[in-house]
Amino acid sequence: MAFGQPRIEYKTNAQMRIMHEAGLVLSRALDAAVAAAVPGATTAQLDAVFRAVLDEAGAKSNFLGYHGFPATICTSVNEEVVHGIPGARVLNDGDIISIDGGAIVDGWHSDSARTVIVGTPDPEDVRLSEVTEEAMWRGIAALATGKFVGDIGCAVDDYVSSVPGKPLGILEDYVGHGIGSEMHMAPDVLNYRTSHRGPKIRPGLCLAIEPMLVRGSIDTAVLEDEWTVVTTDGKRSCQWEHSVAVHEKGIWVLSAPDGGAERLAPLGVVPVPIP
Repeated sequence: MAFGQPRIEYKTNAQMRIMHEAGLVLSRALDAAVAAAVPGATTAQLDAVFRAVLDEAGAKSNFLGYHGFPATICTSVNEEVVHGIPGARVLNDGDIISIDGGAIVDGWHSDSARTVIVGTPDPEDVRLSEVTEEAMWRGIAALATGKFVGDIGCAVDDYVSSVPGKPLGILEDYVGHGIGSEMHMAPDVLNYRTSHRGPKIRPGLCLAIEPMLVRGSIDTAVLEDEWTVVTTDGKRSCQWEHSVAVHEKGIWVLSAPDGGAERLAPLGVVPVPIP
């Protein structure tokens, strides 16, 4: 602890390169889980597909056993916001599901989430997912151009607030985080604007940036399983997440095969591979 604040772990380039290896394994595992998210599939089947990719790569899950969590991914369907436990639930046409997973390679962590609309999409769910994903990329771009971690939340909030149409809510109870030798580390990465600037952005900082948006109220509750978080009004939710590294030459999205180049280009940011 320093001045009452948790110490931030700053990584070397070599450590961040291993985190990128973990991120690439994770990306492939999420590819497989997303492809398996079809009508009639169970969330347990998605977990098995994800786990098989990690096993083949020799990577470990950082979700399995985390404070007793029983699976390798979180599968949060419809009104479930985060931390949904895979099981016998069958995916139906029109469901929206957030798949959140992680991987460890040589002790270094990655964390990423994607949202999938199963079968026939509801246009409002498409809008929810697209806005959430773009908000994530706006936050990542702010990591590249900003001075403080709080700039990320400002960028996410400003973008979501600017989108025309019915307002979407930004969850405040669940935020992004530092990542490295552990999955959840300092600092917290807020997805909304506050007066708190947070720590300075400097090389070696690695963050999981993960906005969570809802179509209704931001009020949530935890189910009896003590994991699954749901919206109290039953409205649908969405999560997108990437792990990102800051180094001397720029930023690199650790859980994206192209380092984030395609989605950051329209925002004027060119990610640079870790030296």
